[in-house]
Amino acid sequence: MKPEFKLFAEAGAVHPCCSPTRARAVRLQESRQRSAERLHAASGSTAGMVKLEGGTFWMGTDDEEGFPADGEGPIRDVTLAPFWVDAHPVTNQQFSEFVHAANYVTEAERFGWSFVFQGHIESGRYASVVSDNAPGTRWWCKVDGAQWRHPEGPDTSIGARPNHPVVHVSWTDAAAYAAWAGKRLPTEAEWEFAARGGLEQNTYPWGNELTPGGRHLCNVWQGDFPVADLGEDGFTAPAPVDAFPPNGYGLYAVSGNTWEWCADWFHPTYHLTASRFNPVGPASGSNRAMRGGSYLCHRSYCNRYRVAARTSNTPDSATTNIGFRCVRDL
Repeated sequence: MKPEFKLFAEAGAVHPCCSPTRARAVRLQESRQRSAERLHAASGSTAGMVKLEGGTFWMGTDDEEGFPADGEGPIRDVTLAPFWVDAHPVTNQQFSEFVHAANYVTEAERFGWSFVFQGHIESGRYASVVSDNAPGTRWWCKVDGAQWRHPEGPDTSIGARPNHPVVHVSWTDAAAYAAWAGKRLPTEAEWEFAARGGLEQNTYPWGNELTPGGRHLCNVWQGDFPVADLGEDGFTAPAPVDAFPPNGYGLYAVSGNTWEWCADWFHPTYHLTASRFNPVGPASGSNRAMRGGSYLCHRSYCNRYRVAARTSNTPDSATTNIGFRCVRDL
């Protein structure tokens, strides 16, 4: 019998705004372990990475556009040691190399299905079931055979998308790739420091306007969500990782396109008492943090493509709008 999905909510577990959750009670109890970010990873190649010198920055936001319940604020000074970060999210080509070298099978493949956005499925094309009608899930379908090689279902392929971000990867899959590559997933603090690109307390990696001068600088939804994406930014699905200009640190796609897994367990208030030097998330939890927003984010209900925004999902969840990038210690 295939595992079912359900909404999962408890203290510190907030349902993501535009990604459905696959939650299994037994698995969640088994996953309450210390976070992988506490490991030191410095054996991986730095090719395709950017070295950041670290330092002190203002993390979080008190902006009225934010979501206080997510724990975006208060603004606090945080200091980080130097680290390396991938210039762009891990691509289909990169993940394929890992899968073949490690003979790895993703969680979506083991489940036999994954979540696909309804707008990317022709009516009746697959034997899929629309998910629960709760906010944030009603536009998702369970599609048998959907996985990283076949993003919209078994008769779709990544063949023409080698430079697109890999999707349908769970936190567990992302952590496995990072370990194989001699790297690790970023902490939330590292992710936000990198995403800001050297700009202090700006809303986006490039400034405070979403479309300065009418120019689109990230892949998010335009139009009537979830009915019609006008694609004014050039895309109505995940875009190539380098489709838009990089931020001030030379990092691509830190806003929109796909959510990115972080190492931290998620809790909305843990940071209030956490260390301000190389902070990490709680030692245990139910959901892992995600950052950056996705191509499905729209101002009308979810503007979490802001650099201070955060959300979470269960470690075994996988969809067409979640990916990741890695970091490495010096």
